[in-house]
Amino acid sequence: MRIVRFSVNNKDASYGILRDLEISPIEGDIFGNWRGTASNLKLENVRLLAPIQPPNILAIGLNYKAHAKESGQPIPPAPVLFIKANTALTDPNQPIILPSIAPNEVDYEAELVIIIGKQARNVSENEAHNYVLGYTCGNDVSARDCQLRLDAQWARGKSFDTFAPMGPWIETELQADASGIRCRLNGRTMQDSNTKDLIFNTSQLISYLSKCMTLVPGTAIMTGTPSGVGFARKPPVFLKPGDVVEVEINGIGTLQNPVKQEN
Repeated sequence: MRIVRFSVNNKDASYGILRDLEISPIEGDIFGNWRGTASNLKLENVRLLAPIQPPNILAIGLNYKAHAKESGQPIPPAPVLFIKANTALTDPNQPIILPSIAPNEVDYEAELVIIIGKQARNVSENEAHNYVLGYTCGNDVSARDCQLRLDAQWARGKSFDTFAPMGPWIETELQADASGIRCRLNGRTMQDSNTKDLIFNTSQLISYLSKCMTLVPGTAIMTGTPSGVGFARKPPVFLKPGDVVEVEINGIGTLQNPVKQEN
């Protein structure tokens, strides 16, 4: 099942179920009791929004074996957690803005995102997926100069406005630990991997994080990025105005965002 969050004529956001390019709006709480309505909307006639407004965006660094290698880092013994500001959330097809104070080393990172469906605290790996609403595509956009040279930690470089695109929808049925994932920049494939390469799989991440903090409904967990990021290339490849970035995950779909310079 695909859950979409959308707007019609720039009115309030609504949730719906997407089937065959048509959306059936729903009534009720997407995290509790809800029901479908009889009306249908054409997908082409709505604006897709980020499929959730997360209370927290939790992100994992160095979680693909090949990416840790290209970054020159050892395999971490435990998940490397950082947090992105939820004001960085960005809708599908809306621009990633290169910030005026750090425009020159902004990088893409294709990621599988877990969306928590019910409150989780101290859950085991075996029961972790009982707390999942579904999965979506994400892009952990990163200002590498801030992240790696200028600051003592990652928060600012990961949290500029528009640095957390998500979408296009939430897929509730997915082989999350065996899904192809790729990133294209202007049509050129930059990352091409599979979540089989995750160091810590989705159930391990949910369990680990739930023992650190309460995972409330709507929490987004960005699970890490594969190899092929821009800063590790020779020469490096960074985003520039006019670029188009696509994150594609098999079984979910494609998240697309243009790139613009901050005015």
